[in-house]
Amino acid sequence: MAYRSGTYIAFDGLGEVEPTKSDFKYYATIRAWTEHKDIDFKFVNSHEKTAAVRDTSLKATLQARIRERLANSKNVVVILSDQTRKSGSMLSYEIEQAVDKNDLPLICAYTGYSSILNPSDALLRMRWPLALEARIDNNTAKAIHIPFRKDPILDAISQFTVHTGALNIPLQFYNEATHRMWGLIS
Repeated sequence: MAYRSGTYIAFDGLGEVEPTKSDFKYYATIRAWTEHKDIDFKFVNSHEKTAAVRDTSLKATLQARIRERLANSKNVVVILSDQTRKSGSMLSYEIEQAVDKNDLPLICAYTGYSSILNPSDALLRMRWPLALEARIDNNTAKAIHIPFRKDPILDAISQFTVHTGALNIPLQFYNEATHRMWGLIS
């Protein structure tokens, strides 16, 4: 097996054909950070390491590509918005494969938040797809919960990987001092 170097970005496409109407816009934000010359944000994108697929591809084709990408990934960023569905999206399949088959650490990034200091909060929990909720509740997920912000995402991507073993609980989070250091809370 090849060295697992990529970061897989998972999000709910919300059944939309138009990317700006789905959580794809957050994935696009991460890609924009990597391409902007004045922003220091670099990572290996697992989506760019295999052939592209379209939303119109057969489900079996999509799932095969997801499995291939996850098998070569070191971690998974799971983007969670207030529109993330409980079930019925490929996001559930991605979470199942990431945790159950690849033992990947999850970086749960919540849109619309500047800090995450209590990841078991009911409002955050409402964003969890059932696949994530089950794996957090049964302690099989290794997850850190962060705001969807550049600094926490970049730090988590570099710190929490299959290679480091630095993440071993389902409800990890950065402390208040770290959020202050990033300028996310005052």
